[in-house]
Amino acid sequence: MTAPFPIRKECPPGACICERERLLQDIDADLRVLQLTLQEEKRLVERLENLVDLADLERMQARLHAQLGITLRIAPSLNEVRSMRGIGIVVDEQSGLCRKTRQAIPAAIRRSLEQRPEIAYAILNGNDLLRDA
Repeated sequence: MTAPFPIRKECPPGACICERERLLQDIDADLRVLQLTLQEEKRLVERLENLVDLADLERMQARLHAQLGITLRIAPSLNEVRSMRGIGIVVDEQSGLCRKTRQAIPAAIRRSLEQRPEIAYAILNGNDLLRDA
């Protein structure tokens, strides 16, 4: 089966568990995630590293889900949040989504949160963690 758009090249054998080939063989599969080529992934990571505010982050979450079907969840951990590592950033597993991409997206968001801590504070405040501060 061929897709009507350029798709991501396959990962080296044994390096990834993205199940790209199985996804391409499934007639009813959602192939949107395969549109994320290496060049597009670099643009996405750069965009995520340069977030402006919480609204911008939420727009990116919505766009990732709408355009690629990627579900991104961001929430403070159940324990104390002492650093940016205390904010949980999870990209749900999905067929066709490369392991490296699942790691690159949260890393880019963490770098953005470190550059603009007000976004992290807004996430914490949105979850009512700073109500007494």
